[in-house]
Amino acid sequence: MTEGSPLQNAATHPLVRELDRYWLRLTLLAWLAVVIWFLFDRWNAIQWLSLGDTDDNMRLAQVRALLHGQGWYDLRQYKLNPPGGFDIHWSRIVDLPIAALILILKPFVGIAQAERLACGIAPILPLSIAMVGIAATARRLVGGMAWTLALVFLLAGCTSTILMFMPDRIDHHGWQLAMLSLTVAGLADPKGARGGAIVGIASAVSLTIGLELLPYAAMAGAIIALRWVWDRADAPRMTVYALSLAGGSALGFALFASNANQVLRCDALTPVWLSVMIAAGVLLFLLGRLSPEQRWVRLALAVVAGAAIVIGFVLLFPQCLGRPEQVSPELAREWLDNVREARPIYRHAFRTAFPIVVLPVIGLIGALIATWRARGTARASDWVPVLLFCSFAAAMLLWQARAAPAAQLLAVPGATALGWIVLPWCLNSRLLVVRVVGTVIAFLTVSGLFSGLAIKYLQIDQPSKRVQIVNNASGRCPTIPALAPLDKLPAQTIFTFVDLGPRLITVTHHNAIAGPYHRNGDAILDVQHAFKGTPENFRAIAKRHGATLLLICPNMAESTIYRSRAPGGFYDQLAHNKVPDWLEQLPLPKKSPLRLFRINYDEKPEPTAG
Repeated sequence: MTEGSPLQNAATHPLVRELDRYWLRLTLLAWLAVVIWFLFDRWNAIQWLSLGDTDDNMRLAQVRALLHGQGWYDLRQYKLNPPGGFDIHWSRIVDLPIAALILILKPFVGIAQAERLACGIAPILPLSIAMVGIAATARRLVGGMAWTLALVFLLAGCTSTILMFMPDRIDHHGWQLAMLSLTVAGLADPKGARGGAIVGIASAVSLTIGLELLPYAAMAGAIIALRWVWDRADAPRMTVYALSLAGGSALGFALFASNANQVLRCDALTPVWLSVMIAAGVLLFLLGRLSPEQRWVRLALAVVAGAAIVIGFVLLFPQCLGRPEQVSPELAREWLDNVREARPIYRHAFRTAFPIVVLPVIGLIGALIATWRARGTARASDWVPVLLFCSFAAAMLLWQARAAPAAQLLAVPGATALGWIVLPWCLNSRLLVVRVVGTVIAFLTVSGLFSGLAIKYLQIDQPSKRVQIVNNASGRCPTIPALAPLDKLPAQTIFTFVDLGPRLITVTHHNAIAGPYHRNGDAILDVQHAFKGTPENFRAIAKRHGATLLLICPNMAESTIYRSRAPGGFYDQLAHNKVPDWLEQLPLPKKSPLRLFRINYDEKPEPTAG
């Protein structure tokens, strides 16, 4: 920092030092302010239960089932593909705060409003943990009041990350990101045992929730092991981490693993991954206790331990060497491989990819510079793990775009370090234009905010009219005003799109055939075969599933797949108003984006002679 800069002078002020002592309380106060703003800003959406993602709707359906008496370890969703139901691979851990809020609020506002408020409040709860983790990391690595700048970057610059904490985003991603923020805080913690415990517990909780962040948990463990290889004084960090990871994973499995997750599946914390976590914990604990003096010996032991885990996994769980979902080749080809967020970031449109990538790149540059500046000091040993973690998160974008929230979150420490260098330089300039305009430009650049502004105001890579039509339909059809009229009909099973199924069972009393959940591939393929095949093929499949109504949303994203891949198929005929005589169109309100049909299975009598 430049001598005599405004930020430096402020950092040494007694009042600022006093405020820094209460960084935790001030961070939580900032979070409370964010809660109030989010609820105010999204109040209308909360009242309309605008659960925009299929997983958010399924989460609420799962919580309702729990509150209505479904077993703790029974996570089947019986409103999908009845009577057998859908096997959902999640755990109950994220259900708890939602269910608790509903039970607390229900006596005061009734069940319907309690659900709306719970869905609005619950996603913001883990944001408090994420803010504390990021603030602690920046405070330890950058120093002083830098945690305030880190919070600004998190709330303003991490657009993909913050979306996971918005009201109605009740699925598990926010909680996993909160655990990720604790993981990076633990890696940067100068107190080894405490840092190891934080990383181990956060990893165990994240894995209990789901395996989405398993690569990050593995990378965090590898970083802790490498830190021990470099310096045996880090043995307490590794041993406590090992015990926390193994014990936390075992406890999470015992408390939250569903009946379906008691078998050797590869897509959740089943006995497969529980065995891996316990084995890794035991081996790392033994290495930490042994802790030979020679660095090369420690490296050799770490390599042997890693090889033992890999070889054991290959021999014991060969079924998990492929993709963890274990889906059929047809399901992978027709559905899973086409999920947009599962594609690498470079396969997305520029207007989507650019704002996502900018902050991780800036954070990586900042972490590199900060690590270089800290060389030869004690702080270097804390920056190197964060640099490795940040680099790994940025590289994950080359695998799947769904890594964006994690990549942006882990970029904040590096971006903060860079901002703590650049902003004082601008503020200390003798030129007024640099102090004012330069500071604004520097802030927009280092925070990554310039990328969104550039896309918006330069009209870069604007969506086509066709895309706008699809987005409009995809946004209107799942709304309560569109679906509520269906409740005028008796409860029954409705054949509809895979992506519309979870919303349908959440906001109406009807059942559906399928939702986008990979363990139920047969039902998903049945829906696809029905819409892409002949009308009679659709009728046979619908009858087999007990469906009595057909609901479609013209121009919804999923519908475009059926038209493009199966021209002349059943759905394509419906889109061209070629309706079989065994489908009876039912009335819906004027301007409804949906079309509803009754499916008649009675055989038509043969026509009689003149």
